[in-house]
Amino acid sequence: MSEYDDLKSELLKTDDEYRRLYEEHQEYEKRLDEINQKTLLSQEDEVEEKKIKLHKLVLKDHMEQILRTHRESRVSA
Repeated sequence: MSEYDDLKSELLKTDDEYRRLYEEHQEYEKRLDEINQKTLLSQEDEVEEKKIKLHKLVLKDHMEQILRTHRESRVSA
């Protein structure tokens, strides 16, 4: 396991905001999988898929910012 993975695991246990973002990201991932299981997507499905992908990206960016902040605080400590 890399230092990056160790930090993610630690944050999942200790940082409520990071954990919330991670869980929300996982929920959107499941919903996206459900949509992608369909053989033919309706227009509503396509719109929802795009919204989910965008929201997942925003969540991932926020999670990465938290990771970066914690990683930098470890380096400067």
